[in-house]
Formats: sequence, structure tokens, C-alpha cells
Amino acid sequence: MRSKYLWTAATAFAAWSWAANAVAAGNGERVGRNLGHLLGGWAQSLFTGIVAIVALLFLFNRRFADLAIFAVAAIVVGGFIFAPGDLTSTIRGIWHTVTA
Repeated sequence: MRSKYLWTAATAFAAWSWAANAVAAGNGERVGRNLGHLLGGWAQSLFTGIVAIVALLFLFNRRFADLAIFAVAAIVVGGFIFAPGDLTSTIRGIWHTVTA
């Protein structure tokens, strides 16, 4: 049991030190921006893979109505992940129209 915790801690430390080296390789003033881009890339890859697996499960089980609902939800959430700047400007435009 103790070796499992030690292995987990060592793996976490190695992952964080690898990410810190990759992020710190850029300018020191842009560490937060670099980390944001790194984590954003990971989020995009994870989101795409998870959506593909879940969509295949719906497809293989022939639950087409649930697949359609899931596809719409995945497109909306994907907008937040893949194009946050465009979505932000769209939401601000709608907000200014509603409050004007």
C-alpha cells in the first residue's frame, strides 16, 4: 500500500516537473499564458477522444435520439473549448443587445 502512494507521488512529481520545464522554456513573464495553452491543448484532445467514444457507444447501441441530443450538447461545449474568444465576443454582443 505504501509503495502505491510512493509510486503515485513520484509519477505526479515527474509529470509536474515535465510540464513546468515545458512551460518555463518560454518567457518567464508568460508562464501563465504558456500553461494555459498547454492545458488547453490537453483539454481539446481529451474532449475529442471522450466525445468520440461516447458517440460510438450511442451508435452501437442504436440509441439515435440520445446520440442526436449528445451531439448538440457536444457542439455547444466544444464551442467553449475550441473557440473561447469567438464565443466570448458572441455572448458580449448578445448581452449588449439585451441590455441596450
